[in-house]
Amino acid sequence: MTVLVVTNDFPPRQGGIETFVRSLCDELPDVVVYTSREAGDAQYDAGLPFPVIRDRASMLLPTGRVTRRAVSLMHQYGADRVLFGAAAPLGLMGPALRRAGARRIVAISHGHETWWAGVPGARQALRRIGDAADTLTTVSSWCAEQIAPALSPDAVRRMRRLAPGVDTERFRPGRGGAEIRQGLARGGGGSVRPVQEIAADGAPGIGRAGVGSGAEECVPIVACVSRLVPRKGQDALIRAWPRVLAAVPSATLLLVGGGPDRARLEELATATGVRESVVFTGPVAWADIPPYLDAADVFAMPSRTRRFGFEPEALGIATLEASATGKPVVIGDSGGTPDTVRHGETGYLVDPYNPVAVGVRIAELLSDPAKARRMGAAGREWAKNEWSWQQAGAALREMLDI
Repeated sequence: MTVLVVTNDFPPRQGGIETFVRSLCDELPDVVVYTSREAGDAQYDAGLPFPVIRDRASMLLPTGRVTRRAVSLMHQYGADRVLFGAAAPLGLMGPALRRAGARRIVAISHGHETWWAGVPGARQALRRIGDAADTLTTVSSWCAEQIAPALSPDAVRRMRRLAPGVDTERFRPGRGGAEIRQGLARGGGGSVRPVQEIAADGAPGIGRAGVGSGAEECVPIVACVSRLVPRKGQDALIRAWPRVLAAVPSATLLLVGGGPDRARLEELATATGVRESVVFTGPVAWADIPPYLDAADVFAMPSRTRRFGFEPEALGIATLEASATGKPVVIGDSGGTPDTVRHGETGYLVDPYNPVAVGVRIAELLSDPAKARRMGAAGREWAKNEWSWQQAGAALREMLDI
């Protein structure tokens, strides 16, 4: 019962979907992956416990050539189960793989399928994908509501929720946050700034200063871990920061990740007068993320829905990783993000277009550390009980009948 995973979303490419698909592979007993070419893929693939076949293209599309290659791999590896790492568009190959001997087909939807459901042509293609699969999965209740109207009644009945899990041993308190805090130094005027480059303990791009002084323990840190793109709402955090500093003058905003929006965000921080209390780490490998979450007092990511509803946040795995690390969260109300927080218990859901609301909630948590700790502890228990990879793996194996 070998599973052929057909996906464009696979490491070393970084992202939430890539992490999701890769982690699901660990939950399957016998797997082979067919994916696209990516820089650095040979070195990455060499360390995996299962075979990975890279196509010559940088993006797989459901063309005749790619479909024939997938069929060939099914026969070569004796695969009779198929998992599409993203339902659209690769799920359009479903009928051909069924004819080639696939006994079970599962197609995972992540969020971009929601706009397929609302666009003529793409909507019909999504219906075909749903009909071809034994199960079309959704990551959140919101995604299911958006996609269901585009599917046939029979496909709707076969829909299942399959959300990412969280490795609560990897993401937990005490995972290196002290080293990150040691890399921040108190600056003038109650601000915090990076002072010199270091490359140790998974903390690239942050200055190490004041080590052993104990000053770093007094610095309230709000972390946002995400690519720097408009949808993630880092600009809302920067606009909210003057209000946060008015309540907690020593606070620092730690923006973890790289992306095309960095220059604009740096200009905004300067224009807003908070540049010295905003730290940009630059790109950080997913493997090095836990210490940054562990260093934070609060995790904040006011994600927003953009482009007339066609660019939502489908779920928000970083929020769940922060909860698993024992941090209270402040997140934007967008798409499926309400599934990742128990409002008032593990954190707060806020209007991502209202920097005042964002700032008020962050300042509230920084000003009341006991409350922040209670929310963080509740979030960790929730992540352990409801968001494990073992649960996600068991659900997927049931769908694949293995």
